[in-house]
Amino acid sequence: MDILTFQLIGDPAKAPHMAKYMKDQFPFLGLPTPMRKSQSKALLKVSREQNLATVRRWITDLYQREAREYQYVAIDLALENVKRWQFADIQFLQQFVGQKSWWDTVDAWRKVFALYVRIHPDQKPAVFALFFDEPDFWLRRVGINLQLLEKETQDTAMLSRAILADQDTGEFFIQKAIGWSLRQYSKYDPTWVQQFLNAHKLSPLAVREASRYLSAHD
Repeated sequence: MDILTFQLIGDPAKAPHMAKYMKDQFPFLGLPTPMRKSQSKALLKVSREQNLATVRRWITDLYQREAREYQYVAIDLALENVKRWQFADIQFLQQFVGQKSWWDTVDAWRKVFALYVRIHPDQKPAVFALFFDEPDFWLRRVGINLQLLEKETQDTAMLSRAILADQDTGEFFIQKAIGWSLRQYSKYDPTWVQQFLNAHKLSPLAVREASRYLSAHD
């Protein structure tokens, strides 16, 4: 399969609504997720048989295309091959978080890096370092939410470091990320989260998000 001939076919009638949902920042083909996955299934399957340099080239090609759905397919390719990636590949993929950035792709990329960390737990600090203290707040959002679904493997010192570095940042998507990570971890260790909230002055948004499940443990 040649990536140059790969094309998605959408429904133009759906495109305006999908674009509006993303604040009209990106053009859409009008391709809902199930249809996108169906149309890209063969590409993803073939990708597992390609060398990683080829898969990286495919991701780069798709990310340069105008329609938003192609960025989604690029991320699907990264997820499809996550068990094969090495740290050098993760370093390569980091760049795409800062391209055509919005919450949809940034949070999808987070899943790629989080899954890689789950497979290579010894590399978590190195992966975290790719996102911590970056000028681009979208990259920092990935760092804050890198351990989002972790429970007993959560590195609370790392989580604290990520949150406190952006404690006073006014960016909505950063404060939302802080609250999201704390809320998710509170399902596993509500005592730690409550103690963290007591010890640090966070934004009202972050506190509200973080506290959502805490009352159930009082």
